[in-house]
Formats: sequence, structure tokens, C-alpha cells
Amino acid sequence: MVTQPRVHMTIEAFEEWATLPANRDRRLQYIGGEIIEVVSNDISSLVGMNVGGELSVYVRAHKLGFVSGADGGYRVADEDYIPDCAFISKEKYPKPTGKSYIPAAPDLAVEVLSHSNDESSMRVKIGNYLKAGTLLWVVDPTKKRVEVYSRGEKVQIVELTGTLNGGDVLSGFSLKVADVFYGVE
Repeated sequence: MVTQPRVHMTIEAFEEWATLPANRDRRLQYIGGEIIEVVSNDISSLVGMNVGGELSVYVRAHKLGFVSGADGGYRVADEDYIPDCAFISKEKYPKPTGKSYIPAAPDLAVEVLSHSNDESSMRVKIGNYLKAGTLLWVVDPTKKRVEVYSRGEKVQIVELTGTLNGGDVLSGFSLKVADVFYGVE
């Protein structure tokens, strides 16, 4: 992650700044008072699409809502995040509007760790996702495992031989962790 100098501003000021012509094509997050630019990474992209593709097929088949990729932004606990992929229900967000950041937290967020992740920013994001009631999968390509965070629950580590499930958020959805890492050696 590329961190800009710490600038304290309101979330509204950040969103206005992020949509300036010079910043429009940048992938910017606002985490813990810092503006952070998300840097592209082929493994994170591949893993995010592996999960997002499976989520998208399930969500569309059941007409549950929408799945976004690594360009989809969300408002989470008064901060703006861009998860690698995410699901938001139709009840929470009836239809896309073209906003830079959906003004609600996703029901399920997938964050894929990479060399550019900052540990303190990830801790802030995990806490805020939980505060917002988001089911969070933190995918670690190096260890080939997924950490599952759900409000009020102890973190669950799902290893390469295990299976993820959608819990209360996506009842009936399951995904083998080995399929999350398809194509990653």
C-alpha cells in the first residue's frame, strides 16, 4: 500500500478529494485517518477473482444482491474501503447508483493479503468490518489459508484442505479453500 501523508479530514472531504480529476483513476481508501492507495498485484487479483467468480454465480442464481470486484468501494464505519471482492444484499443496497463508494458496508468482504498490506491498517479494517456486521474473509496467499471474522465469534482459520461457507450471510454457499488458490503456486 502506498500511504499518503497523514491527513485528517472528514469522510465527505476525502470523497470530494478522491473524485478530483487527478485522483479519479486511483484506487484510494480512507483507513484510520490515512489516505491509502491500493497497489495492483497479480496474485491478489487472481485470488480475488477466484472467490468473486464463485460468489457471483451463487448470488445471481439466488437473486440475493450484488458482488463487486477490486474496484468496488464501500462505506464501513465512516471510512471508505475497497475490498478485493464483496457481496452486498439487495435489502441493504437495492440497485447500483454509480457512486464511488456504496454508502453501506458489504455483507461479506474478502481482503487478500499482499506485500503492500500494512498490518496496522488491516487491524483497523478488521475491527471496522466487524463493527459494521460484515462477515470478513482475510485470504493469505503465502500461508494458503483464510481467516474468517464474524462479529461475536472467535476468528476461524480455514486451511487449504478446508471449506468456507457463507454462514448467515449466504446460507448454503460453500467454497473449497483449495479453489480459492487455483492458479497460485
